Amino acid sequence: MNIEKELHSRSGSLCELCGAKEDLKAYEVSPTNGTADKNILVCATCHSQIENPEQADVNHWRCLNDSMWSTVPAVQVMAWRMLNRLRSEGWPQDLLDMLYLDEETLEWAKATGEGDNDEDAVKHIDSNGAQLQTGDTVTLIKDLNVKGGGFTAKRGTAVRNISLVADNAEHIEGRVEGQQIVILTKYVKKSN
Repeated sequence: MNIEKELHSRSGSLCELCGAKEDLKAYEVSPTNGTADKNILVCATCHSQIENPEQADVNHWRCLNDSMWSTVPAVQVMAWRMLNRLRSEGWPQDLLDMLYLDEETLEWAKATGEGDNDEDAVKHIDSNGAQLQTGDTVTLIKDLNVKGGGFTAKRGTAVRNISLVADNAEHIEGRVEGQQIVILTKYVKKSN
């Protein structure tokens, strides 16, 4: 039995994402091994929007509300990927929060880099909205009492070669008066 026949049998000749009955074809969910379990049956509309994300009709993908619960891992993977592409719309993020994928399926879903958003990374932003990087120089915009240091870091003090606190976007570290201190990002501005 060829792959397309297997997919028609598995899906009841319906698009496995939106349920359409017309213009169906096999779609390889990459990375693939050439078997039916790594393919899904999709309609022309779903196929064109998967291939051309910039042309995606957000409302068409509300069908994922149902198809994300499929027991077929390939369908779950495509649902996860499409929800990630559309997550900025609001409702897809709600569905993603509900969607459960086992470890192996989630690993497969992430294999193409889909869902790796810079938006998810911790960003350190100064008082003016500029993004801070490790090694930057910042200037204090307020006098800061240094707890345990016994001194006040004065406004206008340059803090060179800062390091970022990986799990807290509001904290950076730097050396002031020879002492390594933690500084809140809202009290610094990036120097050029």
